[in-house]
Amino acid sequence: MTTRGSRRLPPEQRRRQLIDAAIELYSQRPFEQVSVEDIAAAADVSRALFYRYFTSPGELFAAASRVAIDGLVARLTTPAEGPLDQRLRHGVAEFVDFVEHHPAAFVAVVRNSSAISTETGGLVKEVRLAIVDVIKAGAGLTGELPLIDLTIWCWAAAMEEATLRWLREPVLGKDALIDWMTGQLLAMLMATGQFSAG
Repeated sequence: MTTRGSRRLPPEQRRRQLIDAAIELYSQRPFEQVSVEDIAAAADVSRALFYRYFTSPGELFAAASRVAIDGLVARLTTPAEGPLDQRLRHGVAEFVDFVEHHPAAFVAVVRNSSAISTETGGLVKEVRLAIVDVIKAGAGLTGELPLIDLTIWCWAAAMEEATLRWLREPVLGKDALIDWMTGQLLAMLMATGQFSAG
């Protein structure tokens, strides 16, 4: 007789199975609405097997968030060629695409990561730092540029809030949202450049 989770898998493969199941569930429901039983059922394993790999839902959330954020950071690129606005728009589109496909996980990380786990508390900062680096590279900016870094950091924070609001109330279509965010970024960078020059 075959029982739940009885198919033997290497430990790392079984762990990833649980992480993948959690990411899928967090893309549908907030963290607090996903139970150990939900995750175990989605991964087709027993509750006991869940606890062989993770001590708590918070620990699994940290692992799942790490995988999801790594996937987001890996997607944050800007093409080397083309007009600046189109290069930056590409990076913004990658961000919005990720959020669209992992909405509840994004909301949980941005809103609750510090409260859920010390491991997840730094994820938002990590993403913003990656955004700063990607945008500077896309704009051909190098070296220490504190005011530019601050501008992009503030824009990234505003983008997170705008995306959260858009998920709840999509007052703009996706393409219009991406265009608006790109325009905001270009305007802020232009204003910062003018201020620096003055």
